[in-house]
Amino acid sequence: MEIDLEQLRNLIYRRTDEIEKSVAGTGYLPRTVIGVGIFLLDNHGDLDLLTSKQQATFEKFIKPLLETSVRR
Repeated sequence: MEIDLEQLRNLIYRRTDEIEKSVAGTGYLPRTVIGVGIFLLDNHGDLDLLTSKQQATFEKFIKPLLETSVRR
């Protein structure tokens, strides 16, 4: 999967309310999801650099939110 870095940047810096809603009640912290997003931005969206836990966080929270923004 290729990540649109502009969409990711927008999600991390302008749509934090959506991140907070998506993690509510899951035991995850919004800052954890945001941290994974920032790590991806810093590494040009290279998913291969994520640990297994980061990959799970990406798949569970970031990817669905990015897909939602594509449909808008």
